[in-house]
Amino acid sequence: MNFWEKLKKPIFILAPMDGVTDTVFRQIVASVGKPNVFLTEFVPVDALMSNHPERALETLKFTESERPIVAQIWGSDPEKFYEAAKLVKKLKFDGIDINMGCPDKSAVKKGGCSALIKNPELAKEIIEATIKGAGGLPVSVKTRIGFHKIETTDWIKTLLQTPISALILHLRTVKEMSKPPAHWDEISKAVLIRNKIKSKALIIGNGDIKSLKEARDKCQEYGIDGVMIGRGIFENPWVFNEKIDAEKVSPEDKIALFIRHLELYKTVWGQKKNFANMKKFVKTYVKGFREATETREELMKTRNIEELIEKTKQINKPAV
Repeated sequence: MNFWEKLKKPIFILAPMDGVTDTVFRQIVASVGKPNVFLTEFVPVDALMSNHPERALETLKFTESERPIVAQIWGSDPEKFYEAAKLVKKLKFDGIDINMGCPDKSAVKKGGCSALIKNPELAKEIIEATIKGAGGLPVSVKTRIGFHKIETTDWIKTLLQTPISALILHLRTVKEMSKPPAHWDEISKAVLIRNKIKSKALIIGNGDIKSLKEARDKCQEYGIDGVMIGRGIFENPWVFNEKIDAEKVSPEDKIALFIRHLELYKTVWGQKKNFANMKKFVKTYVKGFREATETREELMKTRNIEELIEKTKQINKPAV
């Protein structure tokens, strides 16, 4: 049942991003260049275990085209992680990832996500409870290399002493957010610890990678098992497809993919989600031709999904 063990290395993963990597975007990415693994947006175990879990369950929506698909959950109550893991198993996910890295202030205030870096004993309890509830599904952890300062060795050793299947490291501290360059040298420490204590966990690096070539180079340089790509997907939705040079994708093809994305969003979510989420992608698709800047400004003024689709279809793409 551990899909991680069957993946060919190096492993390439699309990073989970709140309000971005929903089932719609994952389907679009899968259609043009599929990574080895997808993760859902993070979902609170508190919401999943509440009397009204509908919104949380919507976030966990996925299709077969997105497999292997991992449900990412967060919180601070081991018992709720145990119950949530059982639910994720019932929903037929391929794995579970525990978010111990998100710097979101409201999550940290509740003792979840990156706050667990400061509470290693609770982090271990949560991992153990999740594994127990997962019923054989592999459990991974996504985290950072410290909270206020870099403390890779102690924190990573704590995590690798548990039987997790993969450790995904965003190579910055919580305090750094995404501002300075990622500290890639730190991942060497994780590899050394993993090997020394004979953990079977895969080590995955994350931070500033924008192409598969860069990702392969990092895997070779640091002896890691894979790389997770996040913000690079905004610059190039084809980033996981080595057969396509993004620089050579025509404006027409970019606009056509945006229209597909918009129409699928409308079909899947209708009025359930704020259409403004789709404006995040305007710059991703509408580029590479003269007057692209003015066109993007016009699209950002749209007031509903129908208007955004219609205006996108009317785009005239002058020569570069």
